[in-house]
Amino acid sequence: MHEGPQILLIFGCNDINYRSMKTPTPLPNRSNPIKLFKAKPGAARVKIEIPYACKSEREAFKKLDTTFYHPTQKLWSIANTQENIKKVNALFGVDSLVQVDTDAPKRLPEVQLTVASEAAINKAHQKMVLKGFSQNTIQTYLSALRPFFKYFENKPLTSVTKEDIEGYVFTLITKYKIGESTQNSTINAIKCYYEHTLGLPREYYNITRPKKSKDLPNVLSSRDVMAIINSPINLKHKTILHTIYGAGLRVGEVLRLRVKDVRSAEGYIFIKDSKGKKDRHTVLSTHLLDMLRSYYKAYKPAYWLFEGQSGGQYTSTSIQCIFRKAAKDTGSNPWSTPHTLRHSFATHLMERGVNIRQIQAALGHSSSKTTEIYTHVLAINNKTLKSPLDSLYEMGKFEASRTDLPT
Repeated sequence: MHEGPQILLIFGCNDINYRSMKTPTPLPNRSNPIKLFKAKPGAARVKIEIPYACKSEREAFKKLDTTFYHPTQKLWSIANTQENIKKVNALFGVDSLVQVDTDAPKRLPEVQLTVASEAAINKAHQKMVLKGFSQNTIQTYLSALRPFFKYFENKPLTSVTKEDIEGYVFTLITKYKIGESTQNSTINAIKCYYEHTLGLPREYYNITRPKKSKDLPNVLSSRDVMAIINSPINLKHKTILHTIYGAGLRVGEVLRLRVKDVRSAEGYIFIKDSKGKKDRHTVLSTHLLDMLRSYYKAYKPAYWLFEGQSGGQYTSTSIQCIFRKAAKDTGSNPWSTPHTLRHSFATHLMERGVNIRQIQAALGHSSSKTTEIYTHVLAINNKTLKSPLDSLYEMGKFEASRTDLPT
């Protein structure tokens, strides 16, 4: 695909009522628009961004000829022909089209490292393993270090300055449009390499970071949670979802649960080596305990509480599939994930007035400030919070029929 300026065509996607998404209904100016990147003349393909919420639109688009998904960019594409452009316009609704000048996002290229850089990668890998980093962290950091080493392959890494690193990150932001999360993980990977692998002083890593966005956690209503966790017919699948919500667990914590970690006599679940290598206790619901007992009698797990078909540890991919199917079957928020159940656990406890310190302990947060974010997602409406305006009227202290006001 040729590089150069492109035109972004935006179509509306109906992502408000998750239970009624049956046919494409183009609505302009939604928060999750469908974007068609119109390439320069001569480009082989046209790329399209279809938000996850636009399920019916995406399924309809996939049925068109020559469509293809680019997982690294999270974009779809179709052969750049006038006929295909007309089909896309007809599918999403040309009347709701808004044109915006922009560039299509570019993906980071695969890099071939020199022998010296590969040796540096291996050394960094070894050091992270010895430091006890999680496998996910190791993979994330190594993926971030490879293009960094390529960028500075003609310069000794020990002579790379803070300004050099900031220039590199700036290039990633401007050329490849990396987001805040990728920017932070890149900086963390670089810091890790210089601090742990090369053993340079910590003050070397005072690198400018993006301002952390204060996004609120996604939370499901009690009704939606009940529908999702009871949706699976398979007892193991149902028990896994009940455990995530009932104990407020991360997916990785569920995978690492051992049979002996369910302390039924004491009334808690023991979480070993959770985030930050910390152990903790969390609540064991009586309803969950009954379900776990039924599950144990049916499946008889040997070591891991939830085992795969071969008897080993269950996988995060399997849990993701279980949750996605449950959310789809119940028509729940398509943006939710298994971690949304953990957010919902904390928020629902807070709505019931449970002490924030207890919630913090159950979640395993080091700081109460992390837990306090759930105070911002408590239900705010006229059923849970009374406006002072209503109080003024009820007390008779507001003269609703004043005659000196302009008409």
